[in-house]
Amino acid sequence: MSFIVAIDGPAGTGKGTMAERLAKKYNLVNIDTGATYRCVTLEMLNKHIGLDDEEAIAEMLKNIKIEMVNEDGKQKFLLNGKDVTTEIRSKEVSGNVSPVSSIKQIRVAMAGLQRKMAQGKDVIMEGRDICTVIFPTADVKIYLDADAEERAKRRFKQNQEKGIEMSYEEVLASIKARDKNDMEKEIGALKIAPGATVIDSTNMTIDQVEKAISKIIDKRKKEIKKEKKIYWERPETPWKKGVRATIKAILHAFYKIVFRLEKVDEENLPMDEPVIICANHLNYWDATGLVVCSKRVIRFIGKEDLFNHAFLNWIAHVFNVIPIKRGQRDLEAMKRCLKALKNGEAIGLFPEGTRKGLEKGAKVQNGAAYMALKAKVKVVPVGIQGTFKPFTKVRLVYGKPLDFSKYDAKNPEKDNLEQATKEIMDNIIMLTKKEK
Repeated sequence: MSFIVAIDGPAGTGKGTMAERLAKKYNLVNIDTGATYRCVTLEMLNKHIGLDDEEAIAEMLKNIKIEMVNEDGKQKFLLNGKDVTTEIRSKEVSGNVSPVSSIKQIRVAMAGLQRKMAQGKDVIMEGRDICTVIFPTADVKIYLDADAEERAKRRFKQNQEKGIEMSYEEVLASIKARDKNDMEKEIGALKIAPGATVIDSTNMTIDQVEKAISKIIDKRKKEIKKEKKIYWERPETPWKKGVRATIKAILHAFYKIVFRLEKVDEENLPMDEPVIICANHLNYWDATGLVVCSKRVIRFIGKEDLFNHAFLNWIAHVFNVIPIKRGQRDLEAMKRCLKALKNGEAIGLFPEGTRKGLEKGAKVQNGAAYMALKAKVKVVPVGIQGTFKPFTKVRLVYGKPLDFSKYDAKNPEKDNLEQATKEIMDNIIMLTKKEK
């Protein structure tokens, strides 16, 4: 699994310098995405292709070959086999790269190239839309900023070192024009991505910027290491099955005696097909009660915090609980749930998302409806009645399976989710009030 650091920001903020430094520090492959657009710009200038000549651009993109190589620790770019590392930084290319990179077919082509360059590698990429378009799920997302005057000073000094003749005034005007163009692009516009950390480097040294980003990378690496332990699935061995059956039997007896638990209409729960069980959420006891008192094996979805406690982590792995990061789109958890449903398993969750969510006015989550529509499986609503106070009666009332195939082609997906979610909650609420 690759590790991706993405850095966005306007021209002259030091993104390239940071990418070089951090690539060496963390042994990452440094992919200069801006250089790919500069290569295309140089090719268009060489072939005298206009910005509005769609046919010529399409033909050029079919045949262009852009390669990134490392020689003696230095990154070089080859355009159709020729080293153009210095040439793509020329005044002429710099003055034309922004409008060229705004062309839709060029952005699509370069996005594909950049993702291909990063495939299967631990990489660091910098540009304008890495965090928003190329890798919106990057492990680390940074938006590096600085005021225009400071950026112009840096770029002017950089040009002098490379022998590029441009006055400070020209550089400043170019940067301001570039900022305007980059922020107003129809596709891949420069903006701060959700979840990105903004670092203003105007009054920071290079070392200070590197230290700030390094802290973020180190923190994320620790989180990933922890997540690997959480998302690791304990093999389904005979020993594990035996332990689970023993714990389940003991806890089932406990619930029957202490909470006088009674199951109503459990025959509504299919035993031989994938299904999602949705219930109201009262307290810490209800999820365990549903799992240990059911005739069927149910894999519940539990918040990630559960796995921070050693004993609870062990129990969760024994019962194949699926961890989820609350308050955000957890793609890994969703993938795992869909895989389980595909394998014919039963998934359990609380649409309220939190204990007594309806009473608190919490927004009902549409994850159950999404999975039901996506996997084409039924949802069994369950109304939990009682308080789970010792020796007071608790009832698990199972409703008829809800089939959402009727929504498949009827309305847009958003409407489907809203209607299906409402139907699930309406049935749960009805079952919590069902009398004997």
